[in-house]
Amino acid sequence: MLMDAFWSEVLGTAILLLLGGGVVATVLLPKSKGFDGGWLLINFGWGLAVFAGVYVAFKSGAHLNPAVTLGLFAADKPFFTSDAGVIDPTVGNMFVYFAAELLGAFLGAVLMFLAFKKHFDEDADPGAKLGVFSTGPGIRSYGWNVITEVIATFVLVFWVVVSSQTPSGLGPLGVALIVVGIGASLGGPTGYAINPARDLGPRIAHALLPIKGKGSSDWGYAWVPIVGPLLGGLIGGLVGAAYI
Repeated sequence: MLMDAFWSEVLGTAILLLLGGGVVATVLLPKSKGFDGGWLLINFGWGLAVFAGVYVAFKSGAHLNPAVTLGLFAADKPFFTSDAGVIDPTVGNMFVYFAAELLGAFLGAVLMFLAFKKHFDEDADPGAKLGVFSTGPGIRSYGWNVITEVIATFVLVFWVVVSSQTPSGLGPLGVALIVVGIGASLGGPTGYAINPARDLGPRIAHALLPIKGKGSSDWGYAWVPIVGPLLGGLIGGLVGAAYI
C-alpha cells in the first residue's frame, strides 16, 4: 500500500509541476502564444494544476507537498485512508512521501522543459528562464521572504486540516481554489512556493538541464522556499489540530 502511495505521489506531483511550470513558461517565455498573460493567468493555471494533480494522486491522499505531509503528521491525521487500510502519520512514512514528492516535482519540471524546449532556446532574461522552474522574491530580504512563505503555507495547511471537518465536500476543487486565492492574495512578494518540492525539484532540474543561456540557479535563495513552507506547514498542522 505504501509503494502504491509513493508512485501515486510521484505521478500527481509530476502532473502538478508539468502544468504549473507550463503556465509560467507560457507567460514568461518568448514567442509563446500566452506570452505576457499576467499574474492571474499564472494563479489560475497553478490552481488547475493542483486540481489535476490531486485527482491523479488518489492512491496516496494527494499531498503533493512536503508541507502538507508535515502538517498532517503534526496534526496526527492519517496520511491516507481507504478500504485497503490506513497509512499512519509516522516519521518513516513521512519521508517516503517527501521522496516521492521531490522526485515527482523533478520529473514534472523535466517534462515541462521538453514541451517548451524551442522557447527555452530563444534569447531571454536568464532570470525569466529560472522563474519558470522556481520561485524568487520581488524584494530580496531573506527573513521577510521566509515570513511570507510561512504565512502563505500556514493558510494552505490549516485549510487542509480543518476542511475535513466541513460538510461541503469540495475536495480537489476546494484545494485548487485556495491555491488560487493564496497566489492572488499572498503570492506577490515571493512567487508563493508554499511547497518545498515544488521549488527544489525544478531548481535541481534547472541546474542539470541543458538550457540555453540559463544563468545561475540561485542556490543562495533556495533554502527560503524549503524552510518557510515547512515551518508554515508545521504551524498549520498544530493549529489546525488544536482548532478542531
